[in-house]
Parts: sequence; C-alpha cells; structure tokens
Amino acid sequence: MVQKISRDDPRANHMSSDTQVGKAELIEFVTGKNRWVLSTTRADGRPQMSMVTGAITPDGHLLVSSYPSRVKTRNAKRNPLVSVAVMGDEFNGAWVQIDGEATVADMPAPDAAEGLVEYFRCIRGEHPDWDEYRQAMADQGKSIIRIVPTRWSPISKGGFPPSLFED
Repeated sequence: MVQKISRDDPRANHMSSDTQVGKAELIEFVTGKNRWVLSTTRADGRPQMSMVTGAITPDGHLLVSSYPSRVKTRNAKRNPLVSVAVMGDEFNGAWVQIDGEATVADMPAPDAAEGLVEYFRCIRGEHPDWDEYRQAMADQGKSIIRIVPTRWSPISKGGFPPSLFED
C-alpha cells in the first residue's frame, strides 16, 4: 500500500505538476529566464546539447547568440529542427521544452546585426551606443540563431506525483 502524504506536510510544496499553456503564457513564463539547454542534431543523427544564454522576443521567437564555428551553429544550419529546455533559477523549479525551426544569420549580414540587437534588448534593455554594439558584434564575427517555436511541452515541475497526496 502506498502511504499518502498530507497536504499539510512540508513535502506538499514538492508536488509535481504539468500546466498546458498557450503562446502568450509561454512567452510570459520564458521572459527573464535566460538559462537554456539548446539541442541540435549532429551529422550522425545523435543530439548535441549546449548550455546557452537565450532570450525570447515579445512575439515568441527564441534567440541565441553564437559564432559560425560553434557546433550548435553548424548543426542548426544543416538541420534547422532544434529544441530548447528553459529552466528557472532553481534546478527543481518549473521548466518547459520548446521545439522549433532555426535560422542562422552571421555577421556582417544586416539580419544578424538586427537579431543581435534584439537579443541584447530582450536580456539587458537598451544599449548606450547601438552603433558601437553592432561594430563589436561584427568585430567578433558573431551569429544569431533565431528559433520559431512549432510546439512546446506543458510547463512542468518535478517532485512527488500528485497521486501520493491525500485529497
């Protein structure tokens, strides 16, 4: 017999949950959470995961700054089907997986520069000198990976299954 946990028990704060959300709620959840795991596909078909700093735009696009030589960038150019896990500040906190299609733009292309500006704005706000920022991104030879979400999981939180709690 499985022992039930009282809702008054301190462990009740650690009940797992899955919350289905629409696009607006997804954007709200992801905004300000910049610690992500980006999953691309290697040439042999196996996943390649990268810890990245990412940003979500007001219209729900995901942005990751990178370099053309990085494996994640090369993989996304070859196979645009990618996934991102977005986590909060705590390992046991809520998280979501977002699947989407990536496009990559490399500096000095204008869409790369504007994507990198958008990335910066979403994370840090306004820059004191956008021309200087664009030049720095060009000097560093940066890339921007833009992901258009095609689907996402429920917002999930790990913990004890709800079935272990008393009603």
